[in-house]
Amino acid sequence: MDIFSQIRNSSQWVFYLFGLIALLAYPSFANNFFVFQIGALSLILGMIALSLTLLAGYGGMVSLSQMSIAGLAGYFLALFGESNAVQSLQLAPIIAVPAAIILATLVASFFGLLSVRTEGVYTIMITLAVGVATFYFVQQNYVIFNGFQGLSGILPPTVFGTNFKDPVPFYYVSLMCAVLAYVFVVSLIRSPFGVALQGIRDNPRRMKALGYNIFLHRIVTHSIAGALAATGGVLLAWFNGFVSPGIVGVDAMINILIIAVIGGLNHPIGGFVGAVIFILLQNFAIDLVGSDRFRLLVGCVFFLIVIFSPNGLIGVGSKILNWAKKRPKASEDKMGMEVIKVDDV
Repeated sequence: MDIFSQIRNSSQWVFYLFGLIALLAYPSFANNFFVFQIGALSLILGMIALSLTLLAGYGGMVSLSQMSIAGLAGYFLALFGESNAVQSLQLAPIIAVPAAIILATLVASFFGLLSVRTEGVYTIMITLAVGVATFYFVQQNYVIFNGFQGLSGILPPTVFGTNFKDPVPFYYVSLMCAVLAYVFVVSLIRSPFGVALQGIRDNPRRMKALGYNIFLHRIVTHSIAGALAATGGVLLAWFNGFVSPGIVGVDAMINILIIAVIGGLNHPIGGFVGAVIFILLQNFAIDLVGSDRFRLLVGCVFFLIVIFSPNGLIGVGSKILNWAKKRPKASEDKMGMEVIKVDDV
């Protein structure tokens, strides 16, 4: 049974339908700032956080290198496609975009090879190390990556007279990629491969005894997550119009982790929820608390989420829904209605 039939056969289809309609109608009642700076950027960062959710939430592998993969995809796009880079090949977007995503996915697979044989904090440390190494690699390489200044002039293409640099077309491109990524991940985690991956997360020794190739499952998951992060990285390069070492820095890596945790690592939609919250705080909370205290504010939010709701805001929503479902039943019991227990039947 695929994801579409599952949605149709449950009450969740109403939520998905209204959510999609709201996202499609969003540009019609929001100005360009909210469409581009809030909507599009939230979708892009949500995609990158989704790749971390797949690794950490369903694979048990907390990777801090997802933003490094996204940033490298942006660099590869600048080198393959149209940009101001001296070394740019100036290839058409139909060639440059897939080439950038494929090459970044290969890098993600290599990062996975370095980390899949470790668990827990060791995985975090190795992925942090390769992320920092990536930062210094692009920062100190002036011949290819132009060092600290980065590469600029990365613009979305114009297709059939539609300039995707404009806020509304770019938003719809980001929305299309985000929806496809979400549907793909949901289908994947409910497939036999996804079920096996979650089994490896919970008890790798037992899954190995059952004949599953743990190493291969983890490498493939790293590759898939890398492709998701690379797609988000291409969109992020178009969004900014440039790439620089800051996009693969430690701050950027930690931001993706914060986004995923705030939203919730136990559901694919969590990355997008966390991205919206993070972008809103980044755009509006700075005016209230100042740029110097913004990190403190984000840290406090992160701390509260971890302490009171380890499943993120999605977990909070689930608790509220469960409470709402149980409340009518409790009210009936208090009114004196007879409650028949299963044991009494």
